[in-house]
Amino acid sequence: MRGQIILSHGSDSGPDATKVSMLAALAESLGWRTQRPDYRADDARGHAGSVAPRIARLRATIEALDVPPLLVGSSMGAFVSGLASLDVPVAGLLLLATPSEIPGYARAFDLRRGVPTLLIHGWRDEVCPLAGVHAFAGQRRLPMLVLDDDHRLGACMDVIAAQFRHMLDQRANVA
Repeated sequence: MRGQIILSHGSDSGPDATKVSMLAALAESLGWRTQRPDYRADDARGHAGSVAPRIARLRATIEALDVPPLLVGSSMGAFVSGLASLDVPVAGLLLLATPSEIPGYARAFDLRRGVPTLLIHGWRDEVCPLAGVHAFAGQRRLPMLVLDDDHRLGACMDVIAAQFRHMLDQRANVA
């Protein structure tokens, strides 16, 4: 086994969502173990109300592991993955369609400095405007790939998969 990956789905989605399922399958085919927490009960609390329970669920999943995992998140899953990295060690972050803030939630998006991170976002994201996460990436000098796609990033899954595979290959070479 090469390592552990935790994939977090977005709001109004589930652990079998297209992006996290495809990325989990890719990772597993390369010898990685994956987990996909189910946040649907947390999401019933609304966007702002779901953040703290999602972070608690993700932290508990991370703390049950022997080694820091790579976190992959989409939308709300990206938001909570970044915030969780502030509290518990993680090996890296792949964050898709990341909101820079959740209306009604007190904290803006953040992540632990020094954690290998790649942000992927769509130029036409109608749910999480590019400007906020672009400014965040610029302030931190984080790598960011902006694709000609919308919030779902469905038209660019092959590019996302290639970037993810590259990230996994880099992690495997470090270990």
